[in-house]
Amino acid sequence: MDSLIAQAETNSGIALAAQNGSSQPSKRHILIILAIWLALYVPGMFSPPLLDDADSVHAEAAREMVLRHDWSTMYVNGFRYLEKAPLMYWGNAIAYTLFGVSEWTARLPLTLSVLGLLLSTYHFGRRHLTRRAGLYAAIVLALSFGPYIFTRILIPDLPVGWFLLIGFDFFLQGLKQETPSRLSCWGLAIASAVNVLTKGLIGIVFPVGIILVYLFLTGNLRHLLKMRLVSSFLIFLAVAAPWHIIAGLRNPAAGQSRGFFWFYFVNEHFLRYLNKRYPRDYDTVPFFLFWGLILAWLMPWSAFMFKALGQVPVRVREWMAGFASESGVGGKLRRLWRNLEAYGRSLDGPQRTLLLCAIWALLILVFFSFSSRQEYYTIPALPGLALIIGTWLSQEQAAPADSTIRRSGRRIAAVILGVAVPLFIFAAVLLARSESAPKGTHLAEILTRNPQLYALSFGHMFDLNPQAMGFFRVPLTISAFSILIGAVLAWWFRRGGRVAASNTALAVMMVVFLQCAHAGLSIFDPVLSSKELSQAIERVYKPSDIVAVNGAYEDASTLNFYGHFQLHVINSKMNGNLYYGSLFPDSPQIFLDDQSFAQLWKGPRRVFLWCETRHIPAVVNQSQFFQIARSGGKLILSNQPDQTQ
Repeated sequence: MDSLIAQAETNSGIALAAQNGSSQPSKRHILIILAIWLALYVPGMFSPPLLDDADSVHAEAAREMVLRHDWSTMYVNGFRYLEKAPLMYWGNAIAYTLFGVSEWTARLPLTLSVLGLLLSTYHFGRRHLTRRAGLYAAIVLALSFGPYIFTRILIPDLPVGWFLLIGFDFFLQGLKQETPSRLSCWGLAIASAVNVLTKGLIGIVFPVGIILVYLFLTGNLRHLLKMRLVSSFLIFLAVAAPWHIIAGLRNPAAGQSRGFFWFYFVNEHFLRYLNKRYPRDYDTVPFFLFWGLILAWLMPWSAFMFKALGQVPVRVREWMAGFASESGVGGKLRRLWRNLEAYGRSLDGPQRTLLLCAIWALLILVFFSFSSRQEYYTIPALPGLALIIGTWLSQEQAAPADSTIRRSGRRIAAVILGVAVPLFIFAAVLLARSESAPKGTHLAEILTRNPQLYALSFGHMFDLNPQAMGFFRVPLTISAFSILIGAVLAWWFRRGGRVAASNTALAVMMVVFLQCAHAGLSIFDPVLSSKELSQAIERVYKPSDIVAVNGAYEDASTLNFYGHFQLHVINSKMNGNLYYGSLFPDSPQIFLDDQSFAQLWKGPRRVFLWCETRHIPAVVNQSQFFQIARSGGKLILSNQPDQTQ
């Protein structure tokens, strides 16, 4: 009997815990996860400086939260900032309170959330799949391009994936119980409520939608009646509702504003989803690129994704068996439901988990396909895909050397090598064409300009050209060789049957590559940040001085965060994050047009002007001005000389 069970487990296609050792946590595995996090994510807290736009805007909102002692209404530059859920800002504000306002404290909560996600992924994998699958899933998440690059800016999308993971852990625990415990039901409710406080209504839309689809496909919708819906809903409201109610009461409709509830729910949720949010200060990623970017965000592990998805127990033929032979709609539906019930009963624990993970990823992709798609909206789906990939990698490692899965692994390693070689050649061509810029040349001076792409998170990267690559020779060289060597070793080790060594080679390759990506961001920083310009103003600034931005507030928001200056903006009231706050009667009067700016510039008060080198206002060009600082293609000009010189 034992041999038959073991054979059945092997035939199921899931590497069970018996094959990979105990399901208890391994200290060695946890140390591996900690080592990767310490090597990659902790150094990123301290450099480069915060970026203009969302990065420093969000950091500033938390700083003003501490300054005002107001944890219900966020402000930036003195304006109400009502569009976002508060949890990430509360985390930043706590870090500021404990350790002071700085770059690393702004990034500390997000960096800790990465560690929480990695450890939770390992815990989820060992509990519902296998210990080795959990380790591989955590490594895939930690050493993929998407999770790393989208934790370089302060956005909450990876924490959204973390809280989804926690909620689904509770759900699967409850699914194993005849009557789900209070802990499993209320844990799911709390995780969903925390996610609502992280990024709004998707925090409840995603878990509810994913669980409903899962229970339908497994013919188990009756499980909903066991999930303590009333008490769970009350627990959910107890966690999620208070902030929304308080924020609504403290920010009622006034003046031209419609109040918090309209801004937050209608404009920032429904109208944004329909791509009608105002102001429309964002771009929409093309549909096929949106889906294709999943391959980039999980690079290089996405090479295993298609084979890994093949282990998800989707059995359309079983679902539809006998469906055509039934007459009438009712008969067809009853047959379909019986088939789904039989399918659900046939699944073992790991298969149920893989099915849930697949629905998790697919629903998020489909949901955002019909919205104002941003390139980072797929990030919450990555933990589910990482668990599927991690399971396949653990299966491959446990399989016999001559098995089908081992042969697939060797072919995938060959594909990775086939992609790595052209990338290496491309990098070599860029290096050969790159030129050493004359001493004193700024990177911004030789970049191309693609302003139509700047609404994307890293749109400025498209400004790079072969000449500019001269600034990136060292990280480009190291990353090119790391990709080539890592791919060669991964192929060589898999060819020799050493799967663990092959995966280790890919992991080390990504550690080096992501370190190079961090170095590249640091080189690019003067273009993306105005910290140096803020420091130049701070050296000579007096409380009576005015700091103005020739453009939108977000273009120079690091001045606000680092220098704590209230920024005046020229000809940009209708654009960006300040617009809705400006509709309240008590909003600061900082908006300038050409005429009012000209009066200030020619008046007795000292004015510091942030502008791009190519967009100096006409009134400045037509009068005497003094250059205070220059960095990254941007200038700080003043209508009065620097009296400290």
